[in-house]
Amino acid sequence: MSSEPRNPCTLYDKIWNNHIVLSSPSIANDSPQIVYVDRHLVHEVSSPQAFSGLWAAKRSVRRPDCTLATADHNVPTTPRADGQLFEAEKYIHDKASRAQYMALEKNVRKSGIPYYGLKDIRQGIVHVIAAEQGFILPGTVCVCGDSHTSTLGAFGALAFGIGTSEVEHVLATQTLRLCKSKNMRITISGSLTPGVTSKDLILHIIGVIGTAGAVGFVIEYGGETVKDMNMEERMTMCNMSIEAGARAGLVEPDEVTFTYLYGRPMAPSSNENAEDGTAWDQAMAYWKTLKSDTGAIFDREVIICAEDIAPSVTWGTSPEDNVPITGQVPDPSLIENPQRQQAVEKSLSYMDLQPGTRMEDIVINKVFIGSCTNSRITDLRAAAHVLSLLGPTAKVASGVQAMIVPGSGVVKRQAEEEGLDVLFRRAGFDWREPGCSMCVGLNSDQLGNGERCASTSNRNFRDRQGTGGRTHLVSPGMAIAAAISGHLMDVRKLFHAEELIQPKKISNHTLPSTLFGNPEAHTLPLIQDNLAQTPASVRQSRQFISVQGVSVPLEMENIDTDMLIPAPLVKGLTRTGLASALFNRFRSDPVSGQDTDFILNKIPFTRAKIMVCSGANFGCGSSREHAVWALKDFGIACVIAPSYGEIFFNNCLQNGVLPISLSQSTCQILVEYAYTGGFMDVDLVKEQILCVDTGVSFSFRTDPVNRQRLLKGTDDIDVTLEHVQDIVEYELQRKTKYRWLELGFKSGFRKTITNDLSW
Repeated sequence: MSSEPRNPCTLYDKIWNNHIVLSSPSIANDSPQIVYVDRHLVHEVSSPQAFSGLWAAKRSVRRPDCTLATADHNVPTTPRADGQLFEAEKYIHDKASRAQYMALEKNVRKSGIPYYGLKDIRQGIVHVIAAEQGFILPGTVCVCGDSHTSTLGAFGALAFGIGTSEVEHVLATQTLRLCKSKNMRITISGSLTPGVTSKDLILHIIGVIGTAGAVGFVIEYGGETVKDMNMEERMTMCNMSIEAGARAGLVEPDEVTFTYLYGRPMAPSSNENAEDGTAWDQAMAYWKTLKSDTGAIFDREVIICAEDIAPSVTWGTSPEDNVPITGQVPDPSLIENPQRQQAVEKSLSYMDLQPGTRMEDIVINKVFIGSCTNSRITDLRAAAHVLSLLGPTAKVASGVQAMIVPGSGVVKRQAEEEGLDVLFRRAGFDWREPGCSMCVGLNSDQLGNGERCASTSNRNFRDRQGTGGRTHLVSPGMAIAAAISGHLMDVRKLFHAEELIQPKKISNHTLPSTLFGNPEAHTLPLIQDNLAQTPASVRQSRQFISVQGVSVPLEMENIDTDMLIPAPLVKGLTRTGLASALFNRFRSDPVSGQDTDFILNKIPFTRAKIMVCSGANFGCGSSREHAVWALKDFGIACVIAPSYGEIFFNNCLQNGVLPISLSQSTCQILVEYAYTGGFMDVDLVKEQILCVDTGVSFSFRTDPVNRQRLLKGTDDIDVTLEHVQDIVEYELQRKTKYRWLELGFKSGFRKTITNDLSW
């Protein structure tokens, strides 16, 4: 927690500097540092193995009072009748989903972590509830075992996703060991035209810079367009920062931020008679300093003109594969880059689209409005506004199934109090209970093979919403237009432009009176110093010294974690048994179930020890560590590629899998050698790759800290626990300097049901 004078800093620099637990001149800028975590969000899919590791090492949760848990990813969204005596065993039919849900309930009770279960109106998508409860605050560091935690950067927070091993690390130490990212600023000038939303804006940005355009960066969004956005529009924009490869995306906090937070249950109190009465004023004084200084240096700058943006829609299997709704499916023969050309051809084959097809001619079968990107009250209002303009006779087109899934019980109740659900039901939309739903397809809300969906979610990856399902990402208004017309459609064609502007009188932060009540919280245990060491057997499993064997070649770019392991196959409680899940949708025909001719099904690659990929951005997408577990279970101990998704790279290090970055040309040479079936030897001690059959070798470099960690088999928790006294000292300073982070949070759990709607 440094107070030394510094050169002009970016917003990201300031937050980073204020959260360094251990600052030493001996620590290089590109080496991992111990960073304190203010807020930790936990859900049922990425946490079971983290808690198991914690209990196995005889450790406890260091700061349950800085943690919040909910179930969202694979819970059903079918009706939960009022007054129903809820029983998970009866409501959650899927055995694996039920096991994850029950494991979460067991773990939060054992650890004392506050929890919003399915009986609580505040249950919902983890990134939605964190905002509406005031759990996330400007200037904080917030993490979650979900890559779309960047949503919360809209508050001027450093918010990002982490893998399961890092979830365990935060539970045990309330810190992470991180390398600092570079700074990128994206400035959006002008105003969005009627019918164009922040969803269209972020899709446009990703299309401009690419899926890997922000790898290694934290993005700060700014400009007139961002200043004019409400909080929930900013959240939509920040939500998809990870889809551009960024570690996080954030926005300078301002009056829009402060107005949104004022009076929320876990926000600092402004009641002068309360125990923490001056907390709001103290917090505000600090929050107003959270802006990039004049003269602060950004490593990359991007300028976007808002007036150039039209409603956007994706055509392929990556968010970067998008065009204006007025555009056409691209022709891969016109693309000069061979690898990109091949990627587009594969995407179009999967999506069953022909080059030159008008986007508005694409017929859809399903419509999904929901997800942590577009399930908040303003999203539902935007959708309802389009329906209301169409009139009472507007109906979902014949042959189309459309569902709306609110982001939380609070959002659902508020929408019902405003009568939005009446509009949706009348038009033929299915009105659901809160959860992640079809965004990730971990429950029964899935696309069938060959079905096509207009979706307000954030990823259009292959098989993301169901095996063989085809996803087109759109805004809520565009989703309504698609549902009513039966095909992708420019929402602007339905009305005069001025009609698409929603009335300003609708507040975006008025919430229903039944918002409060205590979560299923428990008596908070005393903070403990977790001095237990990782068991020797676990350390050995995290060790990498060398590997020799067959290497499997891949010539694909942007291999995402859903390709490595489909989401429906991650519903387990252990880190093993995932070998058959690796590239499952490529190795097995979704209809017949028979093996395909994918390279991992061919001898000698069925016994590969090394994976070599010539395409960039390997492991992009989700933070789910299951992708690495599947690689390791198959027998892959080393991955070689030009670049990686940052979370995937860290997950490899946590599991004794060596990720090596080499130039694309070198990777291509290794791919060509791998096709011969020749042995390859990777030696971390020598930092050398040897093609055994030809005698050709290549050198590589690994961060010295990571290299030693892999050679010794230690993990981040062991290393961090050597500095537990520094953590204690940081927490003592934090209680004095940022007291509202302690008092405001705890008061949120003390509030009872109230009829006060003023906030």
